[in-house]
Amino acid sequence: MNSPAPSRRIPFALIAGALLLLCAAAAALLYRAQGAGSGERPPLEGAAIGGPFALVDGDGRRVTDRDFAGKWQLIYFGYTFCPDVCPTDMQRLAQGYRAFEAADPARAATVQPIFVTIDPARDTPAVVKAFTAAFHPKFVGLTGTQAEVDAALKAYRVYAQKGAGTGDAYLMDHSAIAYLFDPQGQPISFLSQGASAEDVTAELAKWVR
Repeated sequence: MNSPAPSRRIPFALIAGALLLLCAAAAALLYRAQGAGSGERPPLEGAAIGGPFALVDGDGRRVTDRDFAGKWQLIYFGYTFCPDVCPTDMQRLAQGYRAFEAADPARAATVQPIFVTIDPARDTPAVVKAFTAAFHPKFVGLTGTQAEVDAALKAYRVYAQKGAGTGDAYLMDHSAIAYLFDPQGQPISFLSQGASAEDVTAELAKWVR
């Protein structure tokens, strides 16, 4: 009478190794599903947005795009006499940047938030300085002659046109968008009107390295 064949026992180490591999694979899939991989392409990669500009800061000093080389730039175009959209957007940008700054001071230090006026006739250096200081001390306000501002608007694909009103009591029609540029001055991403402070923080955390 033949004896029954001995049963094969799978070594515990082999089982543990297989489980470890499965867990690692699951974690990798979850990581990619959440968009945390480094392979995601910037939404504005290669876009013809940005370029040289020459303007004036809140202290009356001449400033060009070269002064921000090596810094991430969070740029918003608006005007200080704006009754609602611009102050709201600036507040959200400042709140989002402040949260990013609190969470990661080192990375936040590489970001320069910039406000560029679309209304240089009323937004003098002193006006833009007071306006930006009300939101965050690191914000830089820029203005200039109408020709200098128009050149910046063209380079950054920003729409702005004088709207309703007479004398100095007029509104400006304009696009409301914030751009994020990398330290080489290349466009990376954008935040449209209505973006929350949390959206700003998340976008900075996603791209700033």
